[in-house]
Amino acid sequence: MIDIKNLTKIVRSGASKLAILDSVTLTVESGEFLSIIGRSGAGKSTLLYAASLLDPDFQGDVYIDGVKVSGLADRKRVEYRLNNLGFIFQEYALLPELTAVENVVLPFLMRGVASKNAYLKAEEALSQVGLEKKIKNLPSTLSGGEQQRVAIARAIAGNPKILFADEPTANLDSLRACEIMEIFLRLNRNGQTIVLVTHEADLANMTHRIVEMKDGKILSDKRIDSPTVNLCAKHRVL
Repeated sequence: MIDIKNLTKIVRSGASKLAILDSVTLTVESGEFLSIIGRSGAGKSTLLYAASLLDPDFQGDVYIDGVKVSGLADRKRVEYRLNNLGFIFQEYALLPELTAVENVVLPFLMRGVASKNAYLKAEEALSQVGLEKKIKNLPSTLSGGEQQRVAIARAIAGNPKILFADEPTANLDSLRACEIMEIFLRLNRNGQTIVLVTHEADLANMTHRIVEMKDGKILSDKRIDSPTVNLCAKHRVL
């Protein structure tokens, strides 16, 4: 599904150079739930942003479904990301003046989907994350966990090939974090490919595979034979 080859990103500070990513090579299979862990500054989010085409400023190649997507012109890159990839941010990235359903509808309208169909798909996505009764709520009237669920609905509404999530539980308490992980696990059981960046080892251990990064390089890459999928059982509320 994803094939990353020799991904390198160098930043300059005066006469010095720092490799934020240092020749990273990684493959993610279709249907896999992979987590990327490591200390702050390890390069986790930078790798995620490069793989999801949010940051085109790197050296190396990114292939998705066998198609080279790195190096696309700006417009083509935005179109590809909009039509094929979903991204969930740590800070939710919701527009405060729009309701939950309007936030989810927005990417559809950007793709040129007819309004009626766009709203139907948005409402369906919100239902998938348990927010069917709050589609008309503004973000300010929702809890942090609910806002993150709106962000997930927005990311999955278009049936993306890959769902990228950058520290999606970092601002949530344990209960709300478990709600979010339950949603990811359910999506993955239905075939969704997910790449998750997290600081939390307990959450990473619920995924199929853990990639640990340090100083812009992959330190280890291990598969989890028996993910701890029951870790959040006591917190299930959806």
